[in-house]
Amino acid sequence: MKTHIYVAIAAAAFILDQITKFWADSHTLGWSVSVIGDLLRFTLAYNEGAAFSISPQKLAPWLSPTVFFGILTAIACAGAVYFFRSLHKQDYLSRISIVLIIAGALGNFCDRLRIGKVVDFIDVDFPDSLFERWPTFNLADSWVTIGIVLLFIGAYLVRPKKSELANDS
Repeated sequence: MKTHIYVAIAAAAFILDQITKFWADSHTLGWSVSVIGDLLRFTLAYNEGAAFSISPQKLAPWLSPTVFFGILTAIACAGAVYFFRSLHKQDYLSRISIVLIIAGALGNFCDRLRIGKVVDFIDVDFPDSLFERWPTFNLADSWVTIGIVLLFIGAYLVRPKKSELANDS
């Protein structure tokens, strides 16, 4: 796949994330609508912390959260681009997974720049014993999660053996 295809995938994921967040943010805080009974609802919530509302102020109280997440996002994206470039050109699954992770990271950071917090709205109730309801999330969070899952699948189930890659070169 050509690089512009990966850029298009990242752009589409980022734009879809932002459109859905603008839509959710157009409602009032606490707004909730059932989509699939009690299993799936759209509920507007904001996350000022990291994943699962972890607060960066506990790690670096002298640094603003926006700067903290900006540095973290820049480091993560730079590392992801470096990893992407090191992958074999035919390792499509791993390359797409990296693209989704970058799109998700940039989507959430864009919220932090725009309003100082992340817009969450997907409210799911998984049958588990960890949470009464799963923490509310957004498409950017989904892109990161899907990207990580695809990366593991690619690394352990799909990735061609080094000998196969050597024969392709």
